[in-house]
Amino acid sequence: MPDYSALAKDLKAALPGLELLEYEPMDERCSFKIGGRARLMLLPGSAEDAALALKLLRAAGADILLCGNCTNLLMPDEGYMGAVVCMSKPMSALESPDGTRIRAGAGATLNALAVFAARHSLTGLEFAHGIPGSVGGGVAMNAGAYGGELKDVLESVEFVDTDGEIKSLPASELGLGYRRSAFSGTDKLITSAVFRLAPGSEEDIRARMAELIEKRRASQPLDMPSAGSTFKRPANGYAAALIDQAGLKGLSVGGAMVSTKHAGFVVNTGGATCADVIALMDEIRRRVFEFSGIELEPEVKIIKAVG
Repeated sequence: MPDYSALAKDLKAALPGLELLEYEPMDERCSFKIGGRARLMLLPGSAEDAALALKLLRAAGADILLCGNCTNLLMPDEGYMGAVVCMSKPMSALESPDGTRIRAGAGATLNALAVFAARHSLTGLEFAHGIPGSVGGGVAMNAGAYGGELKDVLESVEFVDTDGEIKSLPASELGLGYRRSAFSGTDKLITSAVFRLAPGSEEDIRARMAELIEKRRASQPLDMPSAGSTFKRPANGYAAALIDQAGLKGLSVGGAMVSTKHAGFVVNTGGATCADVIALMDEIRRRVFEFSGIELEPEVKIIKAVG
């Protein structure tokens, strides 16, 4: 196991502008409000810093977790005794280089991106208003809602490849599909993305955004900690409907519960542990399979403890 104290000193010496935290509480970072401490957390401020940091971490043999806004992560109760590289506020810049494109840092929230687009009278991202998560995480999983997906408006992505080099690819080469992309399950780190949108009426765009956010408030448990949709949409049906039909609303294990408002969400009612959520997810999958013969696949990313 690497000497993370020495590694932290090496990172600070090589990257004096890097925001580096030690023993960072992940329950304060994750929307589920669950998880122990991360031994190291790195918040790069540029693609170059991210690339060099990853090279140093990999050379030292560190365990590495790449993440965005931590909204779809279930962190282990015992913590992650490795290095978490987080695309967050230091890389959240938004700019419009011309009349139809927006370049977004991977750490920008999808909500901020949608609002920025509206302010510039650009339509196409209304569906993203209210989606939790960051641009980087959203692109990696091709986030979507209400009939829209990021692949519909994504033009290109800049990322740090597994060799530590900064590269860029057009959206057409990213294998974008339902909750997947060429970044899924890889060690490639998205640093920014370019979106191509269409001119529109700011008033109409904001009206559509307000309509969708009201739909979310009416149907989703936004007042309780969760990681969003717990399971992916199966080929035959919808996860929430299958869970509801199996009579599982309100089912709980410890502090984890199937939301009584929306069966597709597992929520933290207070003091839920990672073990609670995993046990509840396992029970949901078992009962839904018994009821319908359909296997549910987690959309929440379950992180294993290391170190």
